Amino acid sequence: MAMFMDVHRGMVGITAEQLHEAHNADLAIQAEEGVTFERAWADPEGGVVYCLSEAPSAEAVKRIHERAGHPADEIHPVAFTA
Repeated sequence: MAMFMDVHRGMVGITAEQLHEAHNADLAIQAEEGVTFERAWADPEGGVVYCLSEAPSAEAVKRIHERAGHPADEIHPVAFTA
């Protein structure tokens, strides 16, 4: 499985509770696409949310986020971490 970092823009003012709810919406259906969402981060001032996942493809990540109600603006493969 590959790792992906996705980016959601336009989320100015997102709260910790809203981020938690969005992450839980992904977790509730992630298995249907073979995705495992690891973590999510938010910058409320800039309106950007980042999510790290392990998935069979970027398309699987995209489908889960769309179904959960918060489509990703960008999805990037992560070749390695430090």
